[in-house]
Amino acid sequence: MKAIQSRSALRLLIAGGLAVTLAGCYQTPVTAEYPVDYRQRHPIVVREGVQNVEVIVGRNRGGLTPSQRADMVSFAQAWRRESGSGIVIHVPRGGRTDRAAAGAMSEIRSILAAVGVPSNAIYVRHYSPSQTSLASIKLNYSRLVAEAGPCGQWPADVGPVLNSGYIENRPFWNLGCASQRNLASMVDNPADLVQPRGETPPYAPRRSVVLERYRRGENTSGAYAGYDSKISDVGK
Repeated sequence: MKAIQSRSALRLLIAGGLAVTLAGCYQTPVTAEYPVDYRQRHPIVVREGVQNVEVIVGRNRGGLTPSQRADMVSFAQAWRRESGSGIVIHVPRGGRTDRAAAGAMSEIRSILAAVGVPSNAIYVRHYSPSQTSLASIKLNYSRLVAEAGPCGQWPADVGPVLNSGYIENRPFWNLGCASQRNLASMVDNPADLVQPRGETPPYAPRRSVVLERYRRGENTSGAYAGYDSKISDVGK
C-alpha cells in the first residue's frame, strides 16, 4: 500500500515539474494599455463642418458697412473654393429691423453674385429675432474640416509610479496631440489627408527648352539676374 502511494506521489511530482518547465518556456504576450504611435492615439478625423458668418443689422441703417462688405467677399470666395453645399441665409423678420435687413440682404445678394455664387445656390430662410438681442443675418454652408484631439488629457501619472506604463518607458498619452491638432488646423484642403490630388501635366514649352539645351550640350539651368557665382575675395 505504501509502495502504491509512493508511486502516485512520484507521478504527481513529475507532472508538476513538467508543468513548471512548460510554463517557463511560454511567455504571456504583453498588450499595451494604449497605442504607442501618436497617430493612433490622436488620429486626425475628417468630417463635415459648418462655415458661418453673421452680419449685424442696425435698426436705422440700410446696407452694409465696409468691413461687412469685406467679410461677404471673403465668405463668397471661400465658398467657391471649399463648399460642399449651397449657402443658407437666415434673415430676421417680424421686428423693428425689417427695413434695414431688406437693404442689407439686397447688397449681400449683389456681392455674392459679383464673386460668382449662382442664385440657385442661395437658400433664404426667415426667423423671429429676440427682443433682447441684436438682429443679424446669418450665412452658412457645409465644408470639410479636419480635427484631432481633444488634447490635455492625462489618464495616468507621468512621474515615477509603479505601473507598467512607466516601467516599460511608453510615451505618455498626451504626447503628439498638439502636433496633430496643429496639422489638422493648418491643412488647406482636409481631403488631402484622405487621398492625394491628381498630378497636373508638365509644362511642355519649358520642357522643350531644357531638352534642346541639353541636346546642344549647354547649361540647362536658368540665368538669375543679380546672382554672382564668383569665389569670394576674402583673404586676398
